[in-house]
Amino acid sequence: MVCSPVPVTIILTALFDELAAAWQRHCGDIPGVEVVRGSILDVDCDAVVSPANSFGFMDGGIDRVYSEHFGPQLQRDVQRLILQRHGGELLVGQADIVATGDGAIPYLVVAPTMRVPTILRDSVNPYLAARAALRLVTSQRLTLLDGGAVKVPPDGFRLAFPGLGTGVGRVGANVCARQVARALRDVVLGEFTPPATWAEASERHQLLCGSHTRRLQHRGA
Repeated sequence: MVCSPVPVTIILTALFDELAAAWQRHCGDIPGVEVVRGSILDVDCDAVVSPANSFGFMDGGIDRVYSEHFGPQLQRDVQRLILQRHGGELLVGQADIVATGDGAIPYLVVAPTMRVPTILRDSVNPYLAARAALRLVTSQRLTLLDGGAVKVPPDGFRLAFPGLGTGVGRVGANVCARQVARALRDVVLGEFTPPATWAEASERHQLLCGSHTRRLQHRGA
């Protein structure tokens, strides 16, 4: 179990070997993390992460799987949440939670990786989405739209992630796993320290996507 205000266990799921191997490579040594090869809907968890778009449309990718499993009311509930709590748009880097009405997986954490469906090139959006989801579930402020409290089991909250941006966004498995690992270390393990300079901030930003850095503000960068 990892150390955070609300104890959490993170389950990283993958339908394909490439993502499963990337999860294991980048996140497998982080305490409280489990890697599961198989459907996210078969995982023992309290919530699954929806990583799609800012407007709550759930008719494609993993969100379509969620809608078919939990029922058509899920999209309506997500969009009502986004409208009433976030002015109609849940920005990338924000997250919130809704009840699914399902006994086995009672909650859905909405954490967009994109504003609208798009290919994500050189994007840190998987990190931002993972960070938002993790900050939400460890914040001790888990409340539903109706004001009810999210029920956290005595042994902690189990949160399951699919790949973030690896479908429509075409984010590579290793890039996704690297960014989620950084979010886990920053939020759940408490390793985050503010960058001392803009240059350090820029370097950290770029290393989320690859192994090379450059001066981003220069023409032709």
